[in-house]
Amino acid sequence: MSISLSEHLIAPARVLRGKGAWEASLPAIAALCRRPLFLGRSRATAALRESLAADLRRLGLDPLPAQLQFDCCEKDLQRLQADVAAANADPMAADPIDAVVAAGGGKVMDAGKLLADRLGLPCITVPTSAATCAGWTALANLYSPGGAFTCDVSLERSPALLVFDHRLILQAPPRTLASGLADAMAKWYEASVSSATSTDGLVHQAVQMARVLRDQLLLEGQEAMAHPGGEAWARVAEACGLTAGVIGGLGGARCRTVGAHAVHNGLTQLEASHGRLHGEKVGFGILVQLRLEELVGGNRLASQARRQLLSFFRQLSLPVTLAQLGLADSPLSDLQRVCAFACQPGSDLHRLPFAVSPADLLGALVTTDAAIEQSASADANR
Repeated sequence: MSISLSEHLIAPARVLRGKGAWEASLPAIAALCRRPLFLGRSRATAALRESLAADLRRLGLDPLPAQLQFDCCEKDLQRLQADVAAANADPMAADPIDAVVAAGGGKVMDAGKLLADRLGLPCITVPTSAATCAGWTALANLYSPGGAFTCDVSLERSPALLVFDHRLILQAPPRTLASGLADAMAKWYEASVSSATSTDGLVHQAVQMARVLRDQLLLEGQEAMAHPGGEAWARVAEACGLTAGVIGGLGGARCRTVGAHAVHNGLTQLEASHGRLHGEKVGFGILVQLRLEELVGGNRLASQARRQLLSFFRQLSLPVTLAQLGLADSPLSDLQRVCAFACQPGSDLHRLPFAVSPADLLGALVTTDAAIEQSASADANR
């Protein structure tokens, strides 16, 4: 058997994790740069970012503060590239911008990685939540200024340094960890169905890692949510922020994004969904993918998996219906737009081992939602 040539950007060059990882990373950051662009976004973490920037200044570095105005979008990236060019042209500056430090959530880290990639600079990712594995991957998602997904971009390199400090992660709202749980759970449901016939040993290993990841999250997810900072919390946070990235790096695109992420991408086309986190939409997408497997793929076990996952998501207070995603009043035309986008040529959805039309996806979307609403109503009347 011959294996076709493939390239894998599996991991950051260096990872520091645990309590105090930020402080421990400072010499490594100083070895990488003198004048980094320091990128963030959220007002909620502004004081935290200023504290981190102050640490860099005490180290003798000269970080240039920068902030996203939107999600990771071309408009922001063009503006940031112009800011870097202006900073480098400043005759008063002793050093040029020589790295990007991205401190924040997934969209900040995606923007930081993509900007660094375009400028040929090292990127240092500093997650402030465990909501995604964006701090790990050599991939970035691009959105419109309005928050609609447009495409994903493969990068030339993984981050030079990932700083996964538990104390920074712990300050994030609990909802972000629940979202990270859903996003990480998708690795198994997507990788196992899209890679079932693969003969690639690395893909097999990535799929088995995804199975172990799912089992760990099912076993420890509730305890992690109930006891922030505890041992289960640390394992689950790292599973969401780190291990999920390993699986995608090792197994490639089919072990990263399939039906669940395609549903997420479609849902982002509706402004009403923008109040929900990435993983919250992906979690709902898993339920829809399983319904597709049942209706279109003929997988009789998919309904059992969906019921198990539905119970778990409810325990974590994750949204499991269109209403809970903020789409209760969406007209049929909006849902059709979601499905048309998710099924467009080149979509992750087409990594499923069976053909799916927009009408198929709409049927799965609507019947999944109706069944869950019916179940919730029955539970309330007991």
